[in-house]
Amino acid sequence: MHRAIIILLIITSFASCKSSKKAKNKKETATYKTKTTASPKKTSKADNIVNYAKQFKGVRYKWGGTTKSGMDCSGLVFESFRAHDIILPRISRDIAKKGHKISLKKAQEGDLLFFKTGKSRRNSINHVGLVIQSKTGDITFIHATTSRGVIVSKLSENYWKSAFIEVRRIL
Repeated sequence: MHRAIIILLIITSFASCKSSKKAKNKKETATYKTKTTASPKKTSKADNIVNYAKQFKGVRYKWGGTTKSGMDCSGLVFESFRAHDIILPRISRDIAKKGHKISLKKAQEGDLLFFKTGKSRRNSINHVGLVIQSKTGDITFIHATTSRGVIVSKLSENYWKSAFIEVRRIL
């Protein structure tokens, strides 16, 4: 009986150590939240969509894919907008009918770039990318390629410059 009480006391002391540790972590988290929410940085919907898309960087290409196990170009755009309550068509040539066409000079973060690549069977738009940065004359976009998966490219690269068709604003 004496042993049972000692074992029970030891187990109770370990359990209380564990719960006090959790309480400490919650307290630290609450303090951190208080400090960080004092001056929140406002992020736009475009920032949120771009940041969401960036989490897929490095994911392999999979035709029709929309997850981290595989992604195609329109799947990347579809999922990035869907995660922020904007529902777009699932195919790049259909996405290209949404929003409104803008000049390349006005392109900004969150806009969509559309391309006709050499692999286009119907001589129509068959590739889409999401603008993640736009500085004067220098546009960077995230997209999924069959050879390298989800990557970041520049519109100034010869291949993409020659395949470029239009830029559209959804937001």
